[in-house]
Amino acid sequence: MVNILRANPKHLPLVLPLFDAYRVFYKQASDLEAAREFLRQRISRNESVIFLAMEGANAIGFTQLYPIFSSVSMAPVYLLNDLFVKDSERGKGVGESLLNHAKNFCKESGFKGLALETAIDNPAQKLYERLGWFKDVHCFHYFWTAQ
Repeated sequence: MVNILRANPKHLPLVLPLFDAYRVFYKQASDLEAAREFLRQRISRNESVIFLAMEGANAIGFTQLYPIFSSVSMAPVYLLNDLFVKDSERGKGVGESLLNHAKNFCKESGFKGLALETAIDNPAQKLYERLGWFKDVHCFHYFWTAQ
């Protein structure tokens, strides 16, 4: 049985290898020290909410939410920026449990909803749509890089 818990500073050693594997999945170099500092800052500054999927004492997945705001609706929104499940645990409902937990947390927090973006070829799109996410066909996604 999967248990979902909200990570705090003491959970950093559990989140760290998952977060690093998530970054490697997206073609970034492994960097445990930089990842540790990044996560430490997010948690200590209350800049994100991280949920861990636990099977016993083993962390098997996580999701990270960042609070943002919708000016048009004048309401807070969470950006579901990261979702990762260990390869060995995929297809067992862990991602679904994390997503549903994030949805419930969003509702309980009084936020308008959850936003996410994903790669065009990410097979998790089927899961997102099955759980009630929809593609916004009225908007384009743009990004500017300062480097």
